[in-house]
Amino acid sequence: MSMKQVLHITSGDIAGDLLRKSGIAGEVFVWHDVLYDGPRNQGWPDEATLHARAQFLEDATGGGLGRNEILETLKAQYAKLGRAGDYDGVVLWFDACLFDQSMLCHVLACMKAKSIEKAALICVSAFPGIEPFDGLGQLSSPQLASLYDQRRPVTDKQFVFAEYVDRAFAMQDKAVFGELSWQQDAPLPWVPAAVARWLQEQPDEQTGLGRLEQLAMEAVRSGLSTPSEIFSFAAAHDTHPQFWGDITLWAEINKLATRRPPLVRIEGPGNLLPQWNNQQILGAIRVYPV
Repeated sequence: MSMKQVLHITSGDIAGDLLRKSGIAGEVFVWHDVLYDGPRNQGWPDEATLHARAQFLEDATGGGLGRNEILETLKAQYAKLGRAGDYDGVVLWFDACLFDQSMLCHVLACMKAKSIEKAALICVSAFPGIEPFDGLGQLSSPQLASLYDQRRPVTDKQFVFAEYVDRAFAMQDKAVFGELSWQQDAPLPWVPAAVARWLQEQPDEQTGLGRLEQLAMEAVRSGLSTPSEIFSFAAAHDTHPQFWGDITLWAEINKLATRRPPLVRIEGPGNLLPQWNNQQILGAIRVYPV
């Protein structure tokens, strides 16, 4: 039985809230996961994959989100996606960054696995007057609403391409990513730049550091010590669109502090940066090079 409305799927709570306030009719569904990293299989997940991802995400948030809570969220969102065919239409709102493109390809691959192949896509890599542009969360609700007429049907070729990319992310296949990063006229044209950024996050042969770790080290070695200063430095020197937020950066700094030998020393409550819901203590934390 048709639910007689549109299902809008997007990647972040900020964009989801903006969509709800935009005046665009339909139900908003925010997908939560970090699909460019961690253990998983391609396409629709099996039970073992859901449990593995729940553990991975608990670790990624420093225990801020519990494994059981995450598992229930994952199960609920896949169940919701499995019912997407009951809606009159599905509109996908995604950014051009690595975070969103890996998620977009996974969502499309899962939809295809459930024979839900009627959807429209809105993805923009720029917006007038906003520079640098990192994503939909920077827009106002009216600005977001102005993009609605730009939606285009997802083609069969795009669904097939999304399956291929999703498989590469699931397998962490550097060889495929190397090919994708140079691909011309990709059916999802934002994927090549996104996977090129993924490749930059792989440990450098000489330093052993990924791009974000290296940016953090450059900030600390330049004399910046507060988390907010390091964040601003990394954001200013990274390529756009930016795929990471504070939780991701704090995790990278913590890795620098806990590796053997450590590259940074963290002074403050707990001796590590909080990765979830403890932002009030950040002002008391300092990071120094070792």
